[in-house]
Amino acid sequence: MVYPVYVKNYPTPDFDKREILRYAGVKGDISAINALIDECIKELDGKLNYKVCYSEYPVKILGDKIDLTFTTIVSKDLAKNLKNCNRFILFAATVGIGIDRLIAKYIALSPTKALIFQAIGAERIESLCDLFNNEMKEKYKTVKPRFSAGYGDLPIEIQKDIFIALNCSKNIGVTLNESLLMSPSKSVTAIIGIANDSDCTDKNGCTACNKTECEFRRENEN
Repeated sequence: MVYPVYVKNYPTPDFDKREILRYAGVKGDISAINALIDECIKELDGKLNYKVCYSEYPVKILGDKIDLTFTTIVSKDLAKNLKNCNRFILFAATVGIGIDRLIAKYIALSPTKALIFQAIGAERIESLCDLFNNEMKEKYKTVKPRFSAGYGDLPIEIQKDIFIALNCSKNIGVTLNESLLMSPSKSVTAIIGIANDSDCTDKNGCTACNKTECEFRRENEN
């Protein structure tokens, strides 16, 4: 059976300066950094493209072994995440290559500005994923936290199968190199389980990941 892949373009999500500051690791007096963030956001105008491609698949779970239809994987953490699901959404999202070019430009000219662009890029792709996630919540009502390769014990190698299933290069212009790094760098792939009942949670992001040592982990999540 062929599972269709859908492609969506999104308008610019609202910027969340608090998240940008968090990704930049800024604490204390933020007045000077706020002005630099505004400058960087202005420079980004018209340079980002918010795109998502996605498909829906059935899923079968037997212990820690998961049949995702497009591949079979062993992952205790993903099995836990997909508990009480018999289908899921597979998606890939990107904000395009524009911000990568600005980061590369400013690494030599202004390392501080390059850092801010890195932080804005992280906030941008998460905002896009949140938009898509919220659409799935509205459509399916009960969805699980999105879960990406590298979360918990889900091996990063699954990216190869994801890119084939979604044809990311053709559909949204995202490629995967031999080291399993995505280009554009501000891109994400993830799985969103569709729960059979109310056994789900609105939490995602840090709550879905057990890497408590991550320097970007939100302080109000555990």
